[in-house]
Amino acid sequence: MNKTISDIAQMAGVAKSTISRYLNGGSVSEDTRQKIERIIKQYNYVPNTFAQSLKAKKTSIIGTVVPRLDSFATSQTLIGIDEELRSNQYQMLIANTSQDMQREIDAIYDFARQKVSGIILLAAEVTEAHLKAVEDIRIPVLLVGQQHEQLHSLVHNDDQAGYEMGRYVVEQGHRKIVYMGVSEKDRAVGIYRKQGFQRAIAECGGCEVKYYETSFKMSEAIVTAEAILKEITPTIIVGATDNIALGVMKIAFSNKIRIPQDLSVTGFGGYDITEMIHPTLTTVKYHYLQAGKVAANHIIRLVKGESVEARTTLDVELIPRESVDKL
Repeated sequence: MNKTISDIAQMAGVAKSTISRYLNGGSVSEDTRQKIERIIKQYNYVPNTFAQSLKAKKTSIIGTVVPRLDSFATSQTLIGIDEELRSNQYQMLIANTSQDMQREIDAIYDFARQKVSGIILLAAEVTEAHLKAVEDIRIPVLLVGQQHEQLHSLVHNDDQAGYEMGRYVVEQGHRKIVYMGVSEKDRAVGIYRKQGFQRAIAECGGCEVKYYETSFKMSEAIVTAEAILKEITPTIIVGATDNIALGVMKIAFSNKIRIPQDLSVTGFGGYDITEMIHPTLTTVKYHYLQAGKVAANHIIRLVKGESVEARTTLDVELIPRESVDKL
């Protein structure tokens, strides 16, 4: 059962007017503020009048929820969002959740209480808690990087990226292949990217492919790759991200495995660093900056009540470089 302002006041041991003053940005004591915030977060309370106040007076602020800041993909997307918002006289607030899902949900409610006009959500997965939060706050929300039938979504073509990489790998003569993926909780990278790769491999036939799971962190990819290379000797390792591929290259160099003569390596993302290292990394380039600009444009249109397609898919681009040997 949804809590009312009277319920929140009773649980906090204060008057309703104190809760109203807090919700409207008025002055309350630090102890009271902390108590109210704790109760509001615990019950995901959003005042019934909130949506009406937004309709009456919209701000020019867009909230952006990101899973991590130490990511090329995230930073480039944020730059694109910021540039497009500024050119349209909007400002951006950023909430970093450090890949903590509860912090992600909390950030959605927090932004609502700050009366942002819209929210751009870069989420690894969409749960029922996400959907409930979006329903509760009644503010336009745009999902970036993932897709869900109940939300406006902007995605990269992960299936096509995986397919193009798989086709390229077999065209270069590789048949003993390792694919290092991530958890399927991340549907874009963990499922769609891998499915596209599997589709290309199936069309070729005669390939021996082993699939492993690691994380997005390079340090963990290094550990996983080291274990793989002690067990088997593939001709190529396909990392589901550039960070994973860089982890593979790091452990290969440490073990005096030559790239690409002894082992070919590929990634996905098109990070700037991939064309500066030696050998340069074969990858699929994702247009993160463009994604940010499109996302900002779409959320502005949603805030204004204009029509936006339910799902927008951005193209990707295979970039062959030095890290793959032709057998």
